[in-house]
Amino acid sequence: MASYPTNLKYTKDHEWIDLFGEKGKVGITDYAQAQLGDVVYVELPEIGAKLKQGQSFGTIESVKAVSELYSPVSGEVVEVNAALKDKPETVNKDPHGSWMIVMKMTNAGEAEALLSAAQYGELIK
Repeated sequence: MASYPTNLKYTKDHEWIDLFGEKGKVGITDYAQAQLGDVVYVELPEIGAKLKQGQSFGTIESVKAVSELYSPVSGEVVEVNAALKDKPETVNKDPHGSWMIVMKMTNAGEAEALLSAAQYGELIK
C-alpha cells in the first residue's frame, strides 16, 4: 500500500495540498492516479483564477476516464505547473511530487478541516 506523506493535507476527492505560509501546492494522490491509470492530459486554470473550496479547477484525463480536479481550499491560483502539459505522465510516476497549481489561500481555517495522512489512509482502505 502506498504511503501518504504526513506533511500533506488531503481531501475526500483525492487531492493533496502542501501548505507553506499562506500558500499551498496542490496535486492528486497516489490512490487517484492509480484509479485513473495512464494520465494523458491535464487541463489547469490560468494564473489569477479565484477558486472556492471544492470548486473544480481543471480536469485530468487518462486512457480510461476524464476526472475533475477540485480545489482543497479557497484562494487564488498564483502558479501553474506548465510542465504537466508536455509530460502529464509525471503524475503517474510521482503523484505526491507532481504539483498542479499553487494557491494563495483566502481562508487558512479551511486547511485545518482537511484530512491528515492517517485519516486519508482510512478513507481509501
